[in-house]
Amino acid sequence: MDAIPNTLSDDLVRRIQSDRDWGWVNPYRCDNASALRRDPRPADDANIWRPAFVRDVEKIIHTPAYNRYAGKTQVFSFRSNDDLSRRGIHVQLVSRIARDIGYALGLNCDLIEAIGLGHDLGHTPFGHAGERALNEVYHARTGRWFFHNVHSVRVLDVLYGRNLTLQALDGVLCHNGEYEQRVFELSGLSDFEEFDRIVESCYETGDIAIGHLRPMTLEGCVVRISDIIAYVGRDRQDAIEAGLLSEDAFDDGLGGAYNSWILSHASADIIQHSYGKDRIEMSEELFAEIRRAKAENYEKIYRSSGIEGERAEVLSRAFSLMYEHCLGDLRARDESSYIFRHHIARIQAALAHYGRTYEWEKDLDQTVVDYIASMTDGYFAELASKLFPEIQFPQRTYINER
Repeated sequence: MDAIPNTLSDDLVRRIQSDRDWGWVNPYRCDNASALRRDPRPADDANIWRPAFVRDVEKIIHTPAYNRYAGKTQVFSFRSNDDLSRRGIHVQLVSRIARDIGYALGLNCDLIEAIGLGHDLGHTPFGHAGERALNEVYHARTGRWFFHNVHSVRVLDVLYGRNLTLQALDGVLCHNGEYEQRVFELSGLSDFEEFDRIVESCYETGDIAIGHLRPMTLEGCVVRISDIIAYVGRDRQDAIEAGLLSEDAFDDGLGGAYNSWILSHASADIIQHSYGKDRIEMSEELFAEIRRAKAENYEKIYRSSGIEGERAEVLSRAFSLMYEHCLGDLRARDESSYIFRHHIARIQAALAHYGRTYEWEKDLDQTVVDYIASMTDGYFAELASKLFPEIQFPQRTYINER
């Protein structure tokens, strides 16, 4: 860790300052003029105060799915502590970290913000434990795979028809912070036809396709590494705040202060090794440290202290029951059911604004996935408890009276 500085070299600082003084523009950044949309709608045209990727940011934050970030936890879903991270703060942290790095590198910070804020819109309730539970039942029924990054694209591109740019959708698809790399090179993607084929391959082959995803822009690459930087230290702070681990539980001895350490050291390292290049990279030392820290988090937090270690079996059972119940409602065309009233009707209303409809009957399994993935933790827990009284979710309480 000592080999990773938290500041830029004097030479690079002078170079960056000189480049700015001379009006240097990074030739590898994604310019606003390069923005590609699926539909050439006049209402989506850029203007002098709302460039293309600013429009993407605004489209994202006005989706109902964005509002639901506040009700989806990161790791600790059943803790009565409002200081623990929700997914809303996570996407803001990713966006902020990525913008800091992108600004230093001369990249398009509006595109970075759009990718950062939109990258988890398709996430399930209960974090990655919920993602795995939904994938298990979906894959068993259909042979297809569920991944939150792929579903985030569906939320923006299909369910809410936001007509985002290819660059933003690609960044969302390729953001997955579970696949770290030392060097991020661009994919060369240039059109929606190829993008759609890639999305379909993710459904069909799962990890085989997901593991090979590469962003088409440097902006997407920066968001991808920032996703890891954002959670690897913050999740430690949450574990300590929840009272599950002590400050001295981690091998590096930093405890919750590791979050500040990784933010400053990783940002400086990435800027130092990426400035002026057509790729995003980090030092061997930082890469090894990120992998070490992630492995320690998995050992001490995710598999033992988080929901995986506490409620994994209950959660898996609840997701399976919920899936079958919703599928039955669709087959019976029970328009009084929750999936019709709380999901299909709302999506139909949202799409009607763009002259589109929700083809929910085309694939009933996909419609069930759309509904369950959209749920907040609280909504899922309450609905599951109502429909399946045998499922006992812990009751969140802030005041324990004895």
